[in-house]
Amino acid sequence: MALFPAFAGAGEPGETPASGSEGSRRELDWLSNPSFCTEDALKLHQRAADLTPERSQLIRSPSRSELSGRSNTSEDLKQSTKKRKGKKKKHHHHKKRKKKTREESSNSESGSDSECMKDKPRGSDTNHEREAATLNLEDITSNGVTSRFVWLEDIQALTAETFRTDKNPDPANWEYKSLYRGDIARYKRKGDSCLGIDLKKQRITWESSMVEKKQSHKQPERYFTKNSVQLLSTDGISVYSKSQTSSSGPSTFIPVSQLDSDAPPTTTSVNPLGIYDPLTTLWLQGKGPSEHETLKQQASQETSENVNSILKAKVEEYNRMVRENPRDVHTWMEFVSFQDEIMRGPSPYAIKEGEQEIRRKSFKLILEKKLAILERAIESNPNEVDLKLAKLKLCTEFWEPSSLIKEWQKLVFLHPNNPVLWQKYLLFCQSQFSTFSVSKVHGLYGKCLSTLAAVQDGSMVSHPVLPGTEEAMLAIFLQQCHFLRQAGHSEKAVSLFQALIDFTFFKPDSVKDLPTRGQVEFFEPFWDSGEPRFGEKGAKGWKSWMHQQEKGGWIIINKPDEDEEDVAEDQEIKDKTLPKWQIWLDIECSREKRHWLPWRPDKTKKQTEEDCEDPERQVLFDDLGPSLIRLSSPDLQFQLLYSFLQFVGVPCGHSLFPSNLYIAMDENNIFDTGQSERPLTSFDSLLSGVNSIGHMDTMTRGRQHIGHCKEGEEFIQNVFHLMLPLFSRKENANLSVCWLQYEISKVVQCLQAKNKKKLKSQGKKSKKLAKNLLKASENRNNLSLWKLYAYLEWLLGNTEDARKVFDTSLCLAGTEGMRNIQLCNLSLLYASLEVELLESFEETVMSRALHILTKLAESGPYVPYTGQVLSVNILKARKAYEHALQDYLTESPVSNWDQASSSSQLVNLVGCYVLFQYLTVGIDAAVLICRHISEKLKGFASQKFESIGENLGIHNFPTALEAVTLMHTNLLRYHMKVSIYPLNPLREALTEALKLYPSNQSLWRSYIQIQSKSHNASKARRFFDRVTRSTKSLEPWLFAIQAEMMRKKLVENVQRVDVGEIYSTIPETGLTNRIKALFEHAIQSENGAHCPLLWRMYLNFLFSLGNKERSKGLFYKALQNCPWAKVLYMDAIEYFPDQLQETLDLMTEKELRVRVPVEELELLLED
Repeated sequence: MALFPAFAGAGEPGETPASGSEGSRRELDWLSNPSFCTEDALKLHQRAADLTPERSQLIRSPSRSELSGRSNTSEDLKQSTKKRKGKKKKHHHHKKRKKKTREESSNSESGSDSECMKDKPRGSDTNHEREAATLNLEDITSNGVTSRFVWLEDIQALTAETFRTDKNPDPANWEYKSLYRGDIARYKRKGDSCLGIDLKKQRITWESSMVEKKQSHKQPERYFTKNSVQLLSTDGISVYSKSQTSSSGPSTFIPVSQLDSDAPPTTTSVNPLGIYDPLTTLWLQGKGPSEHETLKQQASQETSENVNSILKAKVEEYNRMVRENPRDVHTWMEFVSFQDEIMRGPSPYAIKEGEQEIRRKSFKLILEKKLAILERAIESNPNEVDLKLAKLKLCTEFWEPSSLIKEWQKLVFLHPNNPVLWQKYLLFCQSQFSTFSVSKVHGLYGKCLSTLAAVQDGSMVSHPVLPGTEEAMLAIFLQQCHFLRQAGHSEKAVSLFQALIDFTFFKPDSVKDLPTRGQVEFFEPFWDSGEPRFGEKGAKGWKSWMHQQEKGGWIIINKPDEDEEDVAEDQEIKDKTLPKWQIWLDIECSREKRHWLPWRPDKTKKQTEEDCEDPERQVLFDDLGPSLIRLSSPDLQFQLLYSFLQFVGVPCGHSLFPSNLYIAMDENNIFDTGQSERPLTSFDSLLSGVNSIGHMDTMTRGRQHIGHCKEGEEFIQNVFHLMLPLFSRKENANLSVCWLQYEISKVVQCLQAKNKKKLKSQGKKSKKLAKNLLKASENRNNLSLWKLYAYLEWLLGNTEDARKVFDTSLCLAGTEGMRNIQLCNLSLLYASLEVELLESFEETVMSRALHILTKLAESGPYVPYTGQVLSVNILKARKAYEHALQDYLTESPVSNWDQASSSSQLVNLVGCYVLFQYLTVGIDAAVLICRHISEKLKGFASQKFESIGENLGIHNFPTALEAVTLMHTNLLRYHMKVSIYPLNPLREALTEALKLYPSNQSLWRSYIQIQSKSHNASKARRFFDRVTRSTKSLEPWLFAIQAEMMRKKLVENVQRVDVGEIYSTIPETGLTNRIKALFEHAIQSENGAHCPLLWRMYLNFLFSLGNKERSKGLFYKALQNCPWAKVLYMDAIEYFPDQLQETLDLMTEKELRVRVPVEELELLLED
């Protein structure tokens, strides 16, 4: 047997194969080879074992014995080399092919003693076989890889510098700009010093041509990346102590074993140190886990299966419920909402591995499933509007705006009698930027109101009248007026109010039985007749005009008023050196303030319609007729009147309907603290963030919120003069109170602005109005007017005169005492004003306030203050207050509390008793009464009041609980001002109240004011988070943002004055990002998406950070949701003045009111 069986039959080249005997005889011929040496063989074996694939490619000099031993093959080597040169073909191999070839070649030559030198690949499979036979190599690779090596020991003429010259030209060197990269030696430098300086450190590393692929080093992903968010959203497995395990059923927790540190670890042969856990020890022993461990693993698997089985069971339950009762709309909606819960966790229906993660994050899949469920629900309930609205809400993610509008039109056509559907349709069309224009949306409002009016009249026989239609029609009308005001068309908004008030309160008796459209046809001649309209001088109303027309008409020659001479308008451009955008804003705001009334031709001056410089100031009847509706309820008629007064800036304690409050909210005066230094008697104007007519301006410019130009003030006076004679004594008194409150609010504004000159003139006007109102016979005993007159004198600084007025009014009240609501209210205000004058808490026993409250409890004739109150009288008064309050809570039926008078009586009585206890006993006794009353009211009264307010949408009075809480917090604020008292009771009272009334702006103002003094904001942030999750009101979002912005401003203002360096005494980071996050969450809410005030605040905040590009992007995003808000465009002109022309063009395209076109501005600048 041959030592090398693979070469046993190999002979010399050219020889014929030998027979079997000859082959066996020649098997051991290699032993007789004189060049064979056992020592060389051992050395050869040792070197082959030590060689590595990398070093086998390096060039080494062979030993002399090896050269001599293989010299006999040199001739054959030369011949074979010449043959290969003749047949050589250049070709390039793929990198992977080269790698494979080199590895196999190095393996085939691993037994060789000498190192090899690399050469270019050449030859083919057949050449390789011929070379192997010619050279008689020791090893042949089985896969037939081409040999690429030349052995130095096979070359006879070996010199010191052995090299081979290749005379064949390479055309690629001419074609390309550089040599082939494979022909260039590559090395890596190690060290940073020059070559040859330090031989120990400097060397050259020759790299093989086989370059390994560099591993891509990915940077660690941050927490906000997609994969990290998916990882964070996965449900973790809770860990708990072994002592807390529950024995009931399988648990999803991993038990944490508690090892006793004193007990020595158990050691075995496979675990000599006792450091392995039992499972590892079993694995080392070659054993499997015990049955107990197997059961544990099965239990964990069963737990995850149980979760899936629970979800499957719920799905099956919902399917069964909707199958058995397909008319149950509530179950269908719950089933739709349940899809979110399914998608939060892994899908119980996942088939492939990894499908759970895909389904978990597939938002589109959730929408499609919900849509499929809703379509099934609509098939079973084709007349349910809620299901169709939910479907349209989902389809906003899929469909184009044009397709959505068509679907909305179909839905409105099928349900023309549904006012809620109309409101949502109008808001949708109003907030679609691509299809929005003012005239289009204004026409939709008219179509909506005319359709609902036809349903109300019974003209549309196919659809019945739904309950609450009349209230909803008034809400839609008010929404239309505020839409026109926000779009800049204030003349149309005022004309709408004028027409509807005339249409409602001055309707002739002859047309009252006609349907609404018939009444409108009779109203049109009056409107176009040129007669003075509601609010204009000389107006008498539609009824008087029609009565005179039936008699033959009248001819009135109005003599021009000598006092009313044409007053030259102020120069609109006061400083031409200002930037163009600033001049435009000044003129635009000035005209908004002066020209909000519709223009009418003055017949005494022989004016015609052609004399109007701005045709937009004229309002045609075609713009008003479709929106006129019939209001039969007296409450809704008064709501219309009070809404108009609030619209023109008269504070009358009435807010908008909840459905359109946030759409109309565009002014940041909800954060104004007012008279914060007077917490007991602060005057709350109740503007609620809705801007009044004529006060449109940018976010950053200072301006007044109350009061108008001369024409506007005359208009408001004419309104009151025209409306007061229409009503009975009670309503007349309420309107008189509203008028005087309007004058007082202007005085308060002058006090806040510290404008003494204007305060003096305004005080005279207000006092004159109060005296004129009190001179009227029906108002002489009106304690509410006396109270406001005395309060006005007190604000003007005339304390003694105010006391005389108060004393006079108390003497007029008689001996009714606490049974009189107005007397309680008057005494409470008088006593509160006196308490605020006290310099210290020790003076309360000597104060006038205690005298006033004691006389109220005695129910006798009032006697002015003479000195200290007797202790006996104090004890009697306390008992009287206790009995009166107890009798009221026990005997007064709950049904009577539905009325505003009953609620006001309770609140005033509690206020007097609380203030009396505060003056005689202390703050703790007063707080105890507030808590006791609040507990009583929480059970029944608050729910009753809330339901009334939500159903009617009329907030005539705050609920009793809300008013008592506000009184409680104001008293605590005052006591903290004059004395040392902890902040926690006030904070707790406010948090409890805000949980019940999250939309009360007064409570929120107090809350953020006290939280601004706190060093730690974590409690307030947690509270804001809880409230925003539990309510749909927007006020928690707005005040949470305001609180963070106040904190940011405080942190930025804390500086060292002497050095000018930032000295952060409040360690706060991330406030900017927190405020941004609050804004983003707020605009994603249902009410916040279409609130212009929220977008204005966000835009102002981003611009204040200096990020102009991002602010510009946010501006266009705001237009996508509120394209009708002109104040957004005005803010953008102030923030991005270089885009003035572009913004004005956009306003013109959307038909928003632009009072100063660019062409007119350029002409004014030239003049």
